[in-house]
Amino acid sequence: MKAAGEVRATVEATGLLRRAPVVVLFSGGRDSTCLLDLAVRLGADVSALHVDYGLRSDSAGDAEHCARVCASLGIELAVQRPRRPEDAGNLQAWARDVRYGAAARLAGARDADVAAGHTASDQAETVLYRLAASPGRRALLGMAARDGRLVRPLLGITRAETAAYCRARGLAWREDASNASDAFARNRVRHELLPALQSVHPAAEENVRRTAELLREEAAVLDEVVAGVLDGREEIELDRLAALPPALARLVVRRLAEGATGTVVPRAARRTGDVLALGSDGALDLGNGARARVRAGILSFEPTPAR
Repeated sequence: MKAAGEVRATVEATGLLRRAPVVVLFSGGRDSTCLLDLAVRLGADVSALHVDYGLRSDSAGDAEHCARVCASLGIELAVQRPRRPEDAGNLQAWARDVRYGAAARLAGARDADVAAGHTASDQAETVLYRLAASPGRRALLGMAARDGRLVRPLLGITRAETAAYCRARGLAWREDASNASDAFARNRVRHELLPALQSVHPAAEENVRRTAELLREEAAVLDEVVAGVLDGREEIELDRLAALPPALARLVVRRLAEGATGTVVPRAARRTGDVLALGSDGALDLGNGARARVRAGILSFEPTPAR
């Protein structure tokens, strides 16, 4: 386990908190507390955002705790108190959208990054959850250290190490009781699946995290290969697509579909065979808002027209 000094060195080496404006997503838990303290100690221009969803009886206490911590560090804290609409759908998805939406607005006003406290433990859980929920290479890539303005400086630090860091620094944190509930699929991965894997091998969490890191590096190489096939074009001859190795053809189809829609199209790759069966002219809705269209043997994609 990394000592506090090693945690600092690991995070500093990422270069994600280099004296730039950053809005830290601050829940008051161990991970975000560790992140906030490190951002300050590494000299970043820090502000913080806490979102009080009002879903727990002690949520106001979390906000008060965050205010005290930020005051002690001389950090400006913004607190958002949204209320969930009746038609909001999935609770965790709604909360995530609210949190990142609020952070994006603050960061945009400051020309800042948004720092999230996702750890190596979260990375392993994310890979396992996505692998169970959605097949495909992307499920194994995990979370990126940087995704636009969003940065994750703690991906090389485990949850146990953020707790040890906070204890070493004398930093108190709040525990979210909902993290212990098995009502959420992600919590079942944390409390049941990952411990089962660790019973098979003690390094299971690190091995999953490291695998995601290696695959993400390799994915960058594959992206370059796909770019070389397309050579800047947003279309490809169907005969040429059919002649590619199947794995490369799937990646090309996905790249074209996502380029046309501006969003993730997870179904595109596995519909490659259906796309190839269109012949010289035809159209096919792939789902996720993407339509494949072949004209005179040339494949391109477009957003599915609204009904």
